[in-house]
Amino acid sequence: MFSYFYDILSDMKKKVFVGISGGVDSSVAAYLLKQQGYDVIGVFMKNWSGEDFGVTDNCPWKEDQEMSKNACKTLEIPFKTYNFEKEYRKEVIDDFYYQYSIGNTPNPDVLCNKYIKFDAFLKLALSQGADLIATGHYSKTESGRLYKARDKNKDQTYFLHQLNSEQLSKSLFPLSDLLKSEVRDIAKKIKLPNAKRKDSQGICFIGKVDIREFLKEKLKEKKGDIIDIDTNEIVGTHSGVWFLTIGQRKGIGTSGNEIPYFVAKKDVRKNIVYVAKGHDNPKLFGRTIEIENAHKITKTGFPKDVDILIRYRGNYEKAELKEDNNVVTLLFKTPVWAPAIGQSAVIFKENECLGGGPIAKIVI
Repeated sequence: MFSYFYDILSDMKKKVFVGISGGVDSSVAAYLLKQQGYDVIGVFMKNWSGEDFGVTDNCPWKEDQEMSKNACKTLEIPFKTYNFEKEYRKEVIDDFYYQYSIGNTPNPDVLCNKYIKFDAFLKLALSQGADLIATGHYSKTESGRLYKARDKNKDQTYFLHQLNSEQLSKSLFPLSDLLKSEVRDIAKKIKLPNAKRKDSQGICFIGKVDIREFLKEKLKEKKGDIIDIDTNEIVGTHSGVWFLTIGQRKGIGTSGNEIPYFVAKKDVRKNIVYVAKGHDNPKLFGRTIEIENAHKITKTGFPKDVDILIRYRGNYEKAELKEDNNVVTLLFKTPVWAPAIGQSAVIFKENECLGGGPIAKIVI
């Protein structure tokens, strides 16, 4: 019995480096850990400034850093800044452009967690005396496994599916059992300077820059035909295959139709975008998808019957899973709407996230 309480007290004295982003979630996460008795240090990660990209006026990193610093001052905890721009450019930005250039739909937030927050940050924090790291993600970890958070509307487990058991065993998610409304209430109660700050939206590094404009920095406009996938008729003109995504309706260059068109397929080599008329057009659905080199959080294999998320805040879809060498095939009980090559397909069994990976192939 005394050993049990000693272990608890010993754990509470551990040093935790918390990734502070400037938002309310990470700040409240740091507060909760301090209340629990941990030795807490706040760390702002400068991952992307745009300083070598000509978009510094719209990049919010300085504002985020200052807000993070003020939050740590309010919490009376030390504050550090780590610069991971070099790693971020290599692992996230370069892949972002490459994937779009070949017509895929990448997920930079997944790569940021995999290579920056839970790899580069974790390693540097441990080398500087941390026992653990923590973030403001709405997710839950226990014994090196990953689970959904209590707040199903805010759950961010989807973005963490590329982590492994070792990384998770060194990570804490203090918001796992809290609703977003409860986090806001705590922030107001302790008078955090960012208590009313709005959540960041969109892609993790772009900030206030329109994604199309960001892509234009590397991918130039290239006009091509928009073709009705059912009739093979030309119904419009696009300015670049890479500027459009599967399932997109607005801004694709086919306005004025009583029944709207949706992007159904892209041919980068021929510079053609194929569209399907109507949200429920069969050409927008996929029955089977394949993941090559699917990541597993633990060493155990995947079960046969699973739940799949193919987009953040999408619906969990029932599927039968088959493994053959390095390829995972998912046969959905009901066809899924607008799956896209490069998009993350994340595998769940009830409340646990088992892993996943980018979609490599789709069978309509």
